[in-house]
Amino acid sequence: MRLGRLVALFALVLVVFGFGATPASGRTNGLPDSMAAIGDSITTAANTSFFDLGGSNPEHSWSTGDGSADAVVSHYERLLAANPNIASRNFNDAAPGAKMADAPAQAQQAVSQGVEYVTFLMGGNDLCTSSKQTMTSVRDFTAQFRAAMDVLATGRPGADVFVASIPDIRRLWELYHSDFRAQWVWGTFHVCQSMLSSGNTDADRDFVRRRNIAFNTVLRDVCAEYAHCRFDGGATFNYRFTRDDVSQVDFFHPSTTGQAHIADVTWAASH
Repeated sequence: MRLGRLVALFALVLVVFGFGATPASGRTNGLPDSMAAIGDSITTAANTSFFDLGGSNPEHSWSTGDGSADAVVSHYERLLAANPNIASRNFNDAAPGAKMADAPAQAQQAVSQGVEYVTFLMGGNDLCTSSKQTMTSVRDFTAQFRAAMDVLATGRPGADVFVASIPDIRRLWELYHSDFRAQWVWGTFHVCQSMLSSGNTDADRDFVRRRNIAFNTVLRDVCAEYAHCRFDGGATFNYRFTRDDVSQVDFFHPSTTGQAHIADVTWAASH
């Protein structure tokens, strides 16, 4: 079944990356021979299951994952099905806890790797702070994202950049606010208290969600300034994830199923 899905994607990949057009420098038939992921613990696939407690599992990543036994068909694996030359050139430069302020350094790392395709999912930790007062400002978020894009545009001017919107974190509250286990984990380990604290009011959560939307507007508008950048149109934010998509370790990160769905949603929005 998995092999069949990959083979079936072959034709789509060729269309997405312009097969038949004049190949870009260093590419195979217009397809990237290398890729990198910029992001945080979502992209490193942290806490995807109880067997992965407390650590990153990049083999399950929606972006660069290469776990042949999981259900995640990552961007890397979809490209690999059409271009074997990308094999083992899937760099996951994301880091748990990273904020947009860390994106320029990750972008520089991607530049040093000489990649031709970059995925970008960042901003969750700029929202998920100790309180609504400690979230990153829209002004700083804008400047930091533009700085990262400038690094990529200057260092790898021909590379394609795909920017995913930040998921709707209020959905976690909707799914689990009455679940004792989730409430205990969120409170004990101080998970995303700006949104998930039991002491917040509805107005507090609405304030954080508005910042979530504002950040996504920044991602859309700044991305549009760069010729090789594509925004997902809000597809990741609009995806109504379910409990199956959420880690049962921390009730916050995507499960393996969640990673698979992020891969599907973002891939569909990447062209």
